[in-house]
Amino acid sequence: MVIGIQWIIFIGIALVSWLVQMNLQNKFKKYSKIPTGNGMTGRDVAIKMLHDNGIYDVQVTHTPGQLTDHYNPANKTVNLSEGVYESNSIMAAAVAAHECGHAVQHARMYAPLKMRSALVPVVNFASSIMTWVLLGGILLIESFPQLLLAGIILFAMTTLFSFFTLPDPMSCFACAIEQKLLLLQI
Repeated sequence: MVIGIQWIIFIGIALVSWLVQMNLQNKFKKYSKIPTGNGMTGRDVAIKMLHDNGIYDVQVTHTPGQLTDHYNPANKTVNLSEGVYESNSIMAAAVAAHECGHAVQHARMYAPLKMRSALVPVVNFASSIMTWVLLGGILLIESFPQLLLAGIILFAMTTLFSFFTLPDPMSCFACAIEQKLLLLQI
């Protein structure tokens, strides 16, 4: 009977993760078609927000892929995906402002960002092995059911990491508003 509960938990977490991902992708597509009022690109918004906060030692670069945007505190770079870096859509402006919010948090030594940054390598490792552990658990369910449970725990950990770090992005959004980015007619 324990195996049945494991599957229910796994399917529930997978369904929630998929729904969140689909919702994010749909919003990204919708708002990627609406241009900013002032023509600023994601890169322009990022540079302006950094400079408005007195941050001149953070570089704004582009990175391949879609939704690969991130702030790297180790090398002080705001990395914007190709679709954000050169786009003048309100989605590009919002993503750039969000990522710069992390740079502002870093400059202000915001404690939750430190915790999040410390957990990122652990979560990245868990994400990289999760699929293989789940596959092994499914294949070895009869002889080694604990492997499936370990895969479900890894999957839950990576999903919960996203939920528990939601206050951090919300703080980035508040920082963007505080910096009056909305007054740029974005």
